[in-house]
Amino acid sequence: MNDEEQRIERTRAVATVLFPEEKWFQTESRIWVAKSRIAEKLKEQDKWKREMAQARILTDRGSVAFFLPDEQGAKTGERCADVVLDGSVMELKTVTGTRVTLGTDFKKAYKQGKALIQKHAEISGHSVFIWLLTDLTVDSVRAKIAGELKERHDSGVFKCFFEILGKLYSWNYNELRAIIGRK
Repeated sequence: MNDEEQRIERTRAVATVLFPEEKWFQTESRIWVAKSRIAEKLKEQDKWKREMAQARILTDRGSVAFFLPDEQGAKTGERCADVVLDGSVMELKTVTGTRVTLGTDFKKAYKQGKALIQKHAEISGHSVFIWLLTDLTVDSVRAKIAGELKERHDSGVFKCFFEILGKLYSWNYNELRAIIGRK
């Protein structure tokens, strides 16, 4: 099995642990969608287009994404993570505002990922992806997210695509927490 096939199987395995009754359909290269979520394409077209654009930023660089059911938190009123990406639960966000908005959106995304894995001890960590549409610097973003992680101890990865730079950056949570320790 090659690297991509291994990523697909690892990602499918995590998605299946979370939603064992779900069926998955490949909609394009490296992207699968839960059958129960496919209706969203018609109901909330703008949201669907944005989420697919976010996923493509990652899958165009070799990642594998399984979009999770959208109604996963309907019973509790909680929003949960959007995808399993390369075997890790991940929430996707687009940020157009200030550094404060970045922090607020990161905290929401972090909580959504954590909420989904709380009942699954076999799944460790959850991650956040932000598509940044503002001119915040890499150092500013990294420092802000490090501050948001200061009192949190989960494992995971923060990925940020800086639209203005056309670059994707990725840091694990421990790397970001270490920044706080150096100040």
